[in-house]
Amino acid sequence: MNTQQEQQKQQVRDLLKSIETGAPGPVAIINPDKYIQHNHAAADGLAGFGALMAQLPKGSARVATARVYQDGDFVFAHTDYDFFGPKIGFDVFRFEHRRIVEHWDNLQEKPTKPNPSGHTMIDGPVEVTDLDKTVENKALVRSFVDDVLVHGRLNALPRYIGGGGQRMHRVSN
Repeated sequence: MNTQQEQQKQQVRDLLKSIETGAPGPVAIINPDKYIQHNHAAADGLAGFGALMAQLPKGSARVATARVYQDGDFVFAHTDYDFFGPKIGFDVFRFEHRRIVEHWDNLQEKPTKPNPSGHTMIDGPVEVTDLDKTVENKALVRSFVDDVLVHGRLNALPRYIGGGGQRMHRVSN
């Protein structure tokens, strides 16, 4: 991974941590002239980001980012949050000219205990070790989305998920 990508991943980590610390510096990575917020609870631009952060009681937020990945201009973060209650979040940031210009997120209430197989929502590898499988894995995910999520072909599930929780195909991070 190149230096710019490592820098952008660290900038995302720092930005997310600033939710907890209140540090203003990391917010500078957001493009003030072009920041589209896809979270319906927040308005576009720095003002929208600031207004959302202002709703948090001072010192109440906790942010522990478990993993950060990058694919081109997109940086993805998987985070254990505690703001307005415990949540697990998946954030996607799009960079353009070294600044964040778009953000999407998905937040879910954090379960109070592991799932029946003993795993939490943030278990798993934190580093990518099989980059040579990226093209193959993207094709597998596209096929799954098309078959199962778009066309509702539930009978195709066995091609993607084996019985007893075992994967039939390796899907890397």
